[in-house]
Amino acid sequence: MEERAPGRRLARSTAIFSLATGLSRILGLVREIVAAYYFGATGKINAFTVAFQVPNLIRSLVADAALSSAFVPVFSELLEKGDRKRAWRVASTLFWLLLLGLGALTALLIVFAPLVIAPFGDPGGDKQLAITLSRILFPIVVLLGVSGVIVGILNSYEHFTMPALTPVFWNLAIIAGLVLGVPHADSLDTKLYVYAVSIVIGTVIQVLLPLPWLYGLDDRLRLAFDWRDPAVRRVFVLMLPVTIGLGLINFNLVVNTLFASRFIDPELAPRAIDAAFRIYMLPQGMFSVAIATVLFPRLSRLAAREDVDGFRHTVALGVRQIAFTLVPASVFSAVFATPITRIVYERGAWTAEDTTVTASALAAFSLGLTFNGVMLMLNRSFFSLQSPWTPTAIAVGNLIVNTALAAALYHLGTWGIPLATSLANITGAGALLIVFRRRMGRIEFGETARTAVRVTVASAALAAVSYPVWYGLDHTLGRSLAAQIASLGSAFVVGFGVYLISCRLLGVRELEALLSLLSRFRRG
Repeated sequence: MEERAPGRRLARSTAIFSLATGLSRILGLVREIVAAYYFGATGKINAFTVAFQVPNLIRSLVADAALSSAFVPVFSELLEKGDRKRAWRVASTLFWLLLLGLGALTALLIVFAPLVIAPFGDPGGDKQLAITLSRILFPIVVLLGVSGVIVGILNSYEHFTMPALTPVFWNLAIIAGLVLGVPHADSLDTKLYVYAVSIVIGTVIQVLLPLPWLYGLDDRLRLAFDWRDPAVRRVFVLMLPVTIGLGLINFNLVVNTLFASRFIDPELAPRAIDAAFRIYMLPQGMFSVAIATVLFPRLSRLAAREDVDGFRHTVALGVRQIAFTLVPASVFSAVFATPITRIVYERGAWTAEDTTVTASALAAFSLGLTFNGVMLMLNRSFFSLQSPWTPTAIAVGNLIVNTALAAALYHLGTWGIPLATSLANITGAGALLIVFRRRMGRIEFGETARTAVRVTVASAALAAVSYPVWYGLDHTLGRSLAAQIASLGSAFVVGFGVYLISCRLLGVRELEALLSLLSRFRRG
C-alpha cells in the first residue's frame, strides 16, 4: 500500500494541474479556431507564423522554461537546507538581472529583425510584413523571462494551479482581441497587426496574474543585485546547457518551418504544420508537461537529499504515467486526424484542402507523441540532478537527426516534416533512457516495459472499436458541425471506455491510481 501512495499523490497533483492546463489548451484551440476562421491557412498568415515562431524560439532559449529548469533545482535546494532568506535574495537578483538583460536583448532583436527573418525567404509572399510582425512580438522575450522566475518560485513551493491557469487568460485576451479588433480592421495586414498586439497584451496579463500568489509565501521579491552569490552564478551555469538543450528541442520547430517555407509551399505548409502542432500539443500539455512539472520540484528535493532509490522510482513512475496517458492519445489523434482537424479548423477562410494537408501533418506528429513526453520527463530528471549537459548533448544529436530526416523526407510533402520530428523523438527518447540507465542503475525497466506493452494493447482495442463507431455515425448523421461533434465525441467516449476496461483487465497499475483519485473526489 505504501508503494502505491506516491502514485496516488502524483495522480492527484497531475489531475489538478492537467485540468488547469487542459482548460488553457482548449482555449488555445479556440484561439486557433478563431484565427483559422479569419485568416485560413494560405497566404499572409504564413508570414505571421514565421514572425511568431522566431521570438518564441528565442524566448525558449533564454526565458521561461529554460530559466525555470535551471532555477527550480537551485532554489529548491536552498529551501530544503532551510536557507530561505538567501533563496529569495537569489530569486530577486535573477528577476532584476533578467529584466535588464532580456530588455536589452529585445531591443537588439527589434533593430536587427530583417537579419533574423532573412533565412526564411519570403514567408506568405510578404517578407516585410513578417519583419514588422516580429518587431511587435519580440517583447514577449523579456516578459516571459521575468515570468520564469515567478513560476519557478511557485512551482518550488508546489503551487502549480495558478501558473497553469495564466495561459487561460493569455488565450482569452487574444481571442477578445481577434473578435473585437479584426472585424474593424480595413486590411489583412492590419488584421494581422491586431493579432500580434493581442498576443503581447495577453503576455503582459500572463506575467502579472501570478504575482499576488507570491505574497503568501515565506518572503517576497525585492530590489537586489547580489550577482556575486555562488547560487546566482550556479543558476546561470545551469542555464547554459539547459538553454541549449531546451532551445535545440524548440529549434526543431524552426527547422521544420524553414524546410516548409523554402522547399514545400511557403503559402500553406508553414501554417499547416503549425496548426497541426497546436492540436498535438493539447494532450502533450495536459499530461506529459503536467506530470514532468509536478514531479520536477520533488525530484530536485530527492536529488538534494541524495535519495537515489526515491529518485529512480519517481522518474519511473512519471514515465509510466506518461505512457498510460499519451499512448491512447497518440492512437486516437492518428486514427481521427482528419475529423479532428475538420472540426477544429474548417470554417470561414479555412478550406477542405487546408484540412487534408493539416490532418496528414497531425497524424505524422502523433507517432512521436509519447516519446516526446518521455524525453521531457527524462530531461527534467537530469536537470534535477543539476547535470544538464547530458540531455543537452542528446538534444544536439536530436537536432542533427531531425534536420537530416527533414532533408530526406520533405519530398513526401508537408507531412514528411512532422514525420521527421517524430522519428527524431523516438531516437532521442531511446538515447536518454540508455544514458539514464547507465547513470542511475536500475530504473524499474521491467515494470515500465510491461506497462508500455499493456497500454499499447489497450490502445489498439480503442482504435478497433472507436473507428467503426465514428464511421457509422459520420455516414448516418452527415457533416454539419453538430453532427461531426456527435460522431467524434461518441467515438471518443466509446474508445476511451474500452481503453480503461482493457487496462483494468490487463492489470495496468496506473489505472488503479486514477480510480483511487476519482474515489477520493467522490467521497470529498
